[in-house]
Amino acid sequence: MPDKGLFFGLLLPWLALFHFWGNSTFGYVASPSLFSWMYTAYNYEGSEDGHGNLVPFVVLGLLWWKRKQLLASPKSVWWPGLICLGLAAVLHVLGYVVQQQRLSIVALFAGVYALVALVWGKSFARASFFPFILFGFCVPLGALAEPVSIPLRQLSTNAAVVLARHFLGIPVVQDGVQIMDPKGAYSYEVAAACSGIHSLVTLLALTTIYGCVSFRTNWRRLVMVGLAFPLAMLNNVARLVSIVMAAEAFGRETGQFVHEWFGFVTFIGALVVMMVVGRWLREPAVCPGALPAASGA
Repeated sequence: MPDKGLFFGLLLPWLALFHFWGNSTFGYVASPSLFSWMYTAYNYEGSEDGHGNLVPFVVLGLLWWKRKQLLASPKSVWWPGLICLGLAAVLHVLGYVVQQQRLSIVALFAGVYALVALVWGKSFARASFFPFILFGFCVPLGALAEPVSIPLRQLSTNAAVVLARHFLGIPVVQDGVQIMDPKGAYSYEVAAACSGIHSLVTLLALTTIYGCVSFRTNWRRLVMVGLAFPLAMLNNVARLVSIVMAAEAFGRETGQFVHEWFGFVTFIGALVVMMVVGRWLREPAVCPGALPAASGA
């Protein structure tokens, strides 16, 4: 790789900016470092964003996996990368002033990508786009997930009740996001943790990685990424219906057992569907000696 010294010479001051002037709020994390704020957001008790600890390693692994394609990409300084870097800096300043660390996290990784484009060129940046986009999973959702999780809760409950009543003949009663037995034998509330948002985030990451690893063309990659949304919904509905079936047949305790331990079965089913769709979308074999298209077209 040419110009490694130039890249790391620019990367270190960029990272230093976020370490020394990254966090403008000290109510929860008494540090000016954005990295300290991110670590706390990922690892406090009850955090649902722990996957953020793994994302940088996954991205580095994918870049290493694509190293032959990246090394074969034409490389040259691309000066518009400076404009992209400036925009990332402006976004960080905005996030710093309004005390929104999530904006600064986006700016952090957008700036790193801008440096890649600046030092090694547009073709190299295009070839590394899909691994870099995984850095989006480093942004902790927290309360931001509510606009998605609340509709997911209601939609999952509605679908599960329809299936239970009209296809399985189980006379359940619905009250908002609660599913109850008319005789009071069992009652389950689709809480925020059961909304399917965790399955959605996990499947979105997995389908993105699968698309990046398995396909060269962007439209196939986007199909795989878009598949995460219906898969997460179907996975959650199947889990809810399984809970109701178990409680109806064997009692509340069995339904609770399925609630606690059966989710991985429906999740494996979602992964199987992902693999089947991926096989259906498989690309023609590349002729020996041909280089993968850097454009991803």
